[in-house]
Amino acid sequence: MDSSTEASSTGIRTRESVARAYSFANLSDYSAWERFQIRMADFAFYVLIGIVGLTVRWKVDGQDHLASVERNGLLPILAFWHNRIFLATYFFRKRRIVVMTSRSFDGEYIARFIQRFGYGAARGSSTRGGIGAIIEMVKLMRAGCPTGFTIDGPKGPRCVAKMGAVLLAKKTGNPIVPFSISASRSLTVNSWDRLQIPLPFTKALTSIGEPIYVSKEATEEELESKRDQLQQSLDDLCARGDEWRSTN
Repeated sequence: MDSSTEASSTGIRTRESVARAYSFANLSDYSAWERFQIRMADFAFYVLIGIVGLTVRWKVDGQDHLASVERNGLLPILAFWHNRIFLATYFFRKRRIVVMTSRSFDGEYIARFIQRFGYGAARGSSTRGGIGAIIEMVKLMRAGCPTGFTIDGPKGPRCVAKMGAVLLAKKTGNPIVPFSISASRSLTVNSWDRLQIPLPFTKALTSIGEPIYVSKEATEEELESKRDQLQQSLDDLCARGDEWRSTN
């Protein structure tokens, strides 16, 4: 295969990956009852997040950190804790941010309702799991798509940073942008992540941290250090949100 043919083939595969990220997956592997449940859960979460999000009174700190990444011609790798996903989904909607989702029943309805909000879903391959999804996200970032991680997902441990965003930053040269969202009034679900469901008409603070850059030559030790830096940044942002919430 000559270089022009190979480049054309690569371009086609990239366009297919982008189209797949923003399209609903085929549900033929699920039973009729499971397909019904996925569609109902998808629609219910889309409506609930949309209605509550419309009523929220937002305050944003650190917007300049995100703006600086964009001014430098780079793409953000957004990173946050899984229990803030409700308001994060609404706040960052319609930006074509690609997020990692699992190949599972829960992952499928989550992928669908976030796609309705203008996100993409990177599922990776069924055999390579999370590693396959990282490879897919590298490809999508190179095609110009920003990305996002629930950095302790999909099943915890809660509020413990995993390595996915750090590896993606190393592979692409794009920075990690940590953030946290705190609602002044919310309910906490008795789930592994202690999911926060904001009440209608609540105030909410979005705190965006300084970008974290990872060298393409980073060693294992340096990668661990960057993960620790990400952990500390998210802990600090959450503490700032808790302090704000106590006065609002």
